[in-house]
Amino acid sequence: MNELHSPHTSSIDTSASPDESGPGRGLPSARERSKVLSASLVGTAIEWYDFFIYGSAAALIFGPQFFPADDNPVVGTLAAFATFAVGFLARPLGGLLMGHYGDRIGRKAMLMVSMLLMGVATVAIGLLPTYATIGVWAPILLVTFRILQGVGVGGEWGGAVLMAVEYSPRNRRALYGAFPQMGLPLGIIGANLVFVVVSNILAPEAFQAWGWRVPFLFSAVLVLIALWIRLQVEDSPAFKTMKKEKTVAKAPMLDLFRRHTGTVLLAGVVSIAPPAIGYLYSVWMLSHRGNLGEDGVSQNTMLALIIFGAVCHLVTVALGALLADRFTQKKVFLWGAAMLTLWAFPFFWLADTGQWYNIAIAFAVVLLAQSLMAGPQAALIAELFPAEVRYSGASVAYQIGSILGGGFMPLIGTGLYAAFGTSTPIALYLMLMGLISFGAMAVLTVGRYQASADAVQR
Repeated sequence: MNELHSPHTSSIDTSASPDESGPGRGLPSARERSKVLSASLVGTAIEWYDFFIYGSAAALIFGPQFFPADDNPVVGTLAAFATFAVGFLARPLGGLLMGHYGDRIGRKAMLMVSMLLMGVATVAIGLLPTYATIGVWAPILLVTFRILQGVGVGGEWGGAVLMAVEYSPRNRRALYGAFPQMGLPLGIIGANLVFVVVSNILAPEAFQAWGWRVPFLFSAVLVLIALWIRLQVEDSPAFKTMKKEKTVAKAPMLDLFRRHTGTVLLAGVVSIAPPAIGYLYSVWMLSHRGNLGEDGVSQNTMLALIIFGAVCHLVTVALGALLADRFTQKKVFLWGAAMLTLWAFPFFWLADTGQWYNIAIAFAVVLLAQSLMAGPQAALIAELFPAEVRYSGASVAYQIGSILGGGFMPLIGTGLYAAFGTSTPIALYLMLMGLISFGAMAVLTVGRYQASADAVQR
């Protein structure tokens, strides 16, 4: 029986000193830690680039290209966003598969697999014929490749986070865990910059005809770079300790759900608010731009605002992590969830004016709220589970939150606005996400298992 509210103790000795690092001393050297942080940041940024160019294309291109509905463009947009959501439904499968093998054969191996899978699927989308060429097979294949993207990214987050946290010093767990989190805004920046550049270099007709494929095909170069970087790092100290002591679980996923089901589910509910914010501003707002009237912002302006928001997120997620290492992970996460709850309606009051400066303010504040949650989130979730099932537990919990909070956000937002003609129900939905994450975090017992490199040295 899993006990949600009783702190667990770990058999791992945490007495090692952070000063005992370097070759022959047991703990990772500063150079090793830097390589791991670079690999986590760059690899995750490229995975999110691949995932988010699909979101941008769903908002701008995929409706008419793969789901033509001449009499009602909203239907095509809804269908495109539905395929966007399909990627989220596949993410738990990636979390389950790569979590299992990540706890069995290593974190590094699964990070290589996730990167290859994401890269192949993304390039395949860039080469895919449209509905006008192959008919119904176009959307079928698009959904298939989107599922593969979802499986890839589903296994990415847990592995990247664990590599970072399990290499960290004890007093910098949240900061190290935030490096993969910073890959998300970097991926958004990259995806939108490429779309801005390509759409402005090419004539609109050329962009619609073939130019949209360039961001997808460019992924091949980025994936090769990320694979080379990841080949340079060793597996995490926690996993190497498990192998040395022969404590690797034979069936980690079974062990996870036998002993930690309640923790997995509650951590998943905790995790719903941050992705709801992310996909609201980075995907849905790009489509919502058309609802703001003739005086609203242009497509290029909205893309620029999304990039601005991602820059805000990149900076403030590091702030959230630093605060979490200073004031505890749980407390800072609660601050962020409370801020989201209070800001949900003002966000739309500002955004719906259609003025770029109001939208910029709305983005900056809501992304500060997200960062106060995302900054501590990685280390917080990692330390809910023992090392033997940590990849499985962190991956599944995070993907549950991503589906419930993020995957359906563009679809729900589009549907609610089409039904009511106002942003009020969407603001209520966003407020509800904040309240749910706040309530779940309030009852979650955190910090059960030390995950830092200091903690795993005997």
